[in-house]
This record gives sequence, structure tokens and C-alpha cells, in this order.
Amino acid sequence: MWKDLDISLEKATALKDMPAEDDLGFGRYFTDHMFLMEWNREQGWHNGRIAPYSSFSMDPASTVLHYGQAIFEGLKAYRGKNDQIYLFRPADNFKRMNTAASRMSMPRFPVDQVLKALKGLVYLDSRWVPSAQGASLYLRPTMIGVDPFLGLKPAENYLFYIIMSPVGAYYAEGFGPTKICVCTDYVRAVKGGVGDVKTAGNYAASMLASEQARERGCTQVLWLDACERKYVEEVGTSNI
Repeated sequence: MWKDLDISLEKATALKDMPAEDDLGFGRYFTDHMFLMEWNREQGWHNGRIAPYSSFSMDPASTVLHYGQAIFEGLKAYRGKNDQIYLFRPADNFKRMNTAASRMSMPRFPVDQVLKALKGLVYLDSRWVPSAQGASLYLRPTMIGVDPFLGLKPAENYLFYIIMSPVGAYYAEGFGPTKICVCTDYVRAVKGGVGDVKTAGNYAASMLASEQARERGCTQVLWLDACERKYVEEVGTSNI
């Protein structure tokens, strides 16, 4: 498996305890390993590695912390009835992430190489893919600008990483029906903006409306168009 990957591998010396599959929630637990690679103008993408899951340090002036140069994707690995593990069109997620990278003035990455790294990471941490009905292993590829510079310009150094989390239902209601609140005060996307890319600021801007929806007994927000507030656009975390 590993001979096909142009990355280094450092296995965790101690593995974590597994959470109960009937109490996973969403994004509360993380697997034993993560994938990382770095980019700069001189070397391009380099130092690809699978390493034990851990925190990493960042300069307080990093671009991502001040100007939101961050993009991510979300996809899942599933365990089938035959105990095989399945990914659903992961290359499409990475292609969409590259589109987001271009929009946010960030470097595109080689989809084939990152896809191999993702598959290797899932293979290494395969024990974390739940078998309970409705549960899955959530995969979160992320890219951030890490230049220690306060001027407003695209970063010249980036970190790409993938972390993984076993998850159950996203909502507290489980997989049953959920109540949604139609938002007329705020909008999620405007023409010419960044509503079509998964960038961190889009989600930060939606939090107030989400809090107000919860205060009204709803789980999520139904967003309307930015111009007339009468056309349905989307729900924050699901299709409609």
C-alpha cells in the first residue's frame, strides 16, 4: 500500500481508545493519524507525510488568523455490509477544493497525489470507520495560509492537512425530521462573492442566524436569495 505514496509515514506509538458507536455525535473524536503537506513558492507542495494526530504551532500573525485565507472540504468513508470501506467520488471533492483555492488566491494541489494520501490515511486508520447504521468516518481536508505577515496579500506559505472523525447524526434529532427557520435578515451568498466555495468566513457569517434559529426551536437555517429574499437557496448543512 505505502510503496505507491510519495510521502513519509510515522505511525502513532500508542493508539487511542475507540468511542462507543452509539454515542459518536459529530466531530467530537479524532483518529490516530493525520496527513500534512506544505507549499511555498520555491518548492511548491512538499514534505507530504502521514503522522500521529497532534496539534501544531502557528505564528500569531498568520494570514489565516487575520484575513481568513482558509478553505476546506467534507466527505465520508463508509463501511459496507461486506466490511469493505467505500469513498464516494472523493476526486470530485478535491477538484472542487482546487476551484476554491483559485478563488481565494491559494495554490492548487495535485488531486491524484492527495487522493492517494487520503486513501492511505483511511487504510491506516480503518478501525475508526464505524459499522453502525448511519455512522461514517468524516474526512476534513483543509488548507490555510500561514505567512507571519499583517499586510493584505495572499500568503506565500500554506499548510494542507486532512483530519478524520467518526460521526453519527449531525443533528440532535438524529436521522429524523428537523425543523428549519427561514432567514430574512441575513444572507449566505451574494452575486460575485464567495458563496460558491467552502471558505471559513462563509461559515462564521452564518453563526448568528443559526443561533437565532435555535432560539426559535429550529435546528437549521433556510437561506433566501440576497436580492429579493423570496427565492430558496439552501439549508446551511443539508440539501433541500
